[in-house]
Amino acid sequence: MSLLLIVSVIWALSFGLTAKVSDLGAPFVTAARTLMAALVFLPFLDVKGLSRGQVLAFAGIGALQFGLMYLLYIASFRWLQSSEVALFTIFTPLFVTLTADLMRGKVSWLFLGTAALAVVGTGICVWSGLGRKGILVGFLLMQAANLCFALGQVLYRRFAPISGKRDRDLMGLLYLGASVVAVAMAAPSTSWAKVLAMDLRQVMVLVYLGVVASGLGFFLFNAGARRTDIGTLAIFNNMKIPLAILASGLVFRDLVDWPRLAAGGAIIACALGLNGLSGARP
Repeated sequence: MSLLLIVSVIWALSFGLTAKVSDLGAPFVTAARTLMAALVFLPFLDVKGLSRGQVLAFAGIGALQFGLMYLLYIASFRWLQSSEVALFTIFTPLFVTLTADLMRGKVSWLFLGTAALAVVGTGICVWSGLGRKGILVGFLLMQAANLCFALGQVLYRRFAPISGKRDRDLMGLLYLGASVVAVAMAAPSTSWAKVLAMDLRQVMVLVYLGVVASGLGFFLFNAGARRTDIGTLAIFNNMKIPLAILASGLVFRDLVDWPRLAAGGAIIACALGLNGLSGARP
């Protein structure tokens, strides 16, 4: 669980930095982040002893969990406001629990219940009302993105231990698979004039997002995923949201609804507590 908490803090602090490079275009930023993450972990890549099918499977998991997820996530911005995107990410814990249950052919009502509590708590933190029509397409895109991210976690959690490899041995494959999708998405839409006009600050932010937020972040998250139970993993999919709101208020001095944040955070804490009291194991 400690690995998932570390990643949640990293991602919470990264939300405010992403805006610094948003004018470069989301497809380019996504491709740059996944490529840098791949470069960081390629020196550790070890496919010795893996079959061709296993190599392709892990690359496919990365393409799904990181590449296709980003593609759908970015596409949703055409239909949604930023606050709505944040709101619609909260259903990921349910997808994590349901996909895991589907794969093992058995429903865990405890994990499903604590995941639902996490959704409610996070919803309280970010709910701002939906006073606008025509957001169904955006909502469906975000749920597809949530499903890709959730399914990638569950698949990695299932197949990584079977491979006999350490997480650092495998992550290069996942990032390569994600990079193929991300580059294909960015190639036809990148404004190279803007990219070439980047200042030093933007370069530094982009490197941090690629190496730390994406590279180290996804590595630690997947490493944590294979070491914890599904209920905890599901809940931590939403932990970054209240932490990001907390960081926006304390670090970036944004206006925060503190009572709402406290109420939502308390419900998420209750979900974690119930999950822990159950004696759940990986």
